[in-house]
Amino acid sequence: MNMDEGTILTTMPPDHLSQNSGVQIAIFRHRVSEILLHNTIYDVVPVSSKIAVLDARLPVKQAFKIMHDEGLSLVPLWDDQQQTITGMLTASDFVLILRKLQRNIRSLGHEELEMHSVSAWKEAKLQFYGGPDVAAIQRRPLIHVKDSDNLMDVALAIIRNEISSVPIFKPSTDSSGMPLLGLATLPGIMKFLCSKLQEQPEGYSFLQNQIVSMPIGTWSPHTGKASNRQLRTSRPSTPLNSCLDLLLEDRLSSIPIVDNNGALLDVYSLSDIMALAKNDVYTRIELEQVTVEHALELQYQVNGRRQCHTCLSTSTFLEVLEQLSAPGVRRLVVIEPRSRFVEGIISLRDAFTFLIA
Repeated sequence: MNMDEGTILTTMPPDHLSQNSGVQIAIFRHRVSEILLHNTIYDVVPVSSKIAVLDARLPVKQAFKIMHDEGLSLVPLWDDQQQTITGMLTASDFVLILRKLQRNIRSLGHEELEMHSVSAWKEAKLQFYGGPDVAAIQRRPLIHVKDSDNLMDVALAIIRNEISSVPIFKPSTDSSGMPLLGLATLPGIMKFLCSKLQEQPEGYSFLQNQIVSMPIGTWSPHTGKASNRQLRTSRPSTPLNSCLDLLLEDRLSSIPIVDNNGALLDVYSLSDIMALAKNDVYTRIELEQVTVEHALELQYQVNGRRQCHTCLSTSTFLEVLEQLSAPGVRRLVVIEPRSRFVEGIISLRDAFTFLIA
């Protein structure tokens, strides 16, 4: 389906999972495990690609300007003293820095972005935040994988640590001095997995199940499906600061924006905050006074309008996985086709958590 173009493609709906669904799921997961355990990162990493790396000594303001100009929502950090990659700079960091500046805008001013290096910010941010913020930003060693790791280990490293991608390190004997081979992401693994599963009759058959019949995703109570998490949405009139708080506290990458009837209007993502780095817009606004609607308009001005990634409750598991394997697609909003009422959300992490139990 493509709701933006007003077309809906439908097929005969397959039967829901039978009473032996537990057995079917167990067999399917076994197939998935076999594929992931017997293939390595080289099966999903492009033969040739470009990756951006930032010096950790860069001023924060300059680092975020580069990220905006290059269209990056996260980037590895190089420590020249240690001669290795020591961390990642993300859109979440930008949000936390902006919140700090907003709290101290009159006493500190925006010169702090000019003065502070990225490494200094990383070292000090636990001192800047307390209470509920600490759980989301506790310091930990850099999560990484080796180029020899199988895809199961790579997927688990991303899911268990609640990150969007993980650096791939080459052997220390490599003569180039740069240990970084690339970044592993769940969409890349998902695309490879989908192609392999469709080659197997049993796997292809299971993929034809409707998503509504499967224990996956976060759903609205009115659908009657149980969920481990509450379905979160926001309104266009919501202050941007409140929306960002919700994303950080619930560890979400994006949230559906709905009208008064609960119909989908757009999606606001943490990475959208990078639009405020263009022409230093963040120096001229206050997060409490900017609405989500205004923030989305700024995003449109920078990157143009975009399509919301959606699916139906009757979409097949295969259709959902194929959409989630596309670059940049982290979650699908499940909508009712005529009203666009938000019925649920299926994230990439939801899909992998189900696939590998």
